[in-house]
Amino acid sequence: MSTISTTAQKFAIRLRFERTKRRLSQEKLAELAGIGKSTYTQIEAQTSSPTLDTVEKIAKALGFEPYELLIFKNLEI
Repeated sequence: MSTISTTAQKFAIRLRFERTKRRLSQEKLAELAGIGKSTYTQIEAQTSSPTLDTVEKIAKALGFEPYELLIFKNLEI
């Protein structure tokens, strides 16, 4: 297991929250974002940090601007 930054950990938690709120599977969100399911799974499992391009794709699939997914107010890890 690789060590990822606290920011990547918080991003993963935020993603899981937003995905489950929309009742999307990891596979469906990965498909909507145009990324591989394994890539998405690794990000949410906190074993891999996303690239900025991947953050942008996921954000757009969820209806956010990329920076909005990096706002971690009241989010604890």
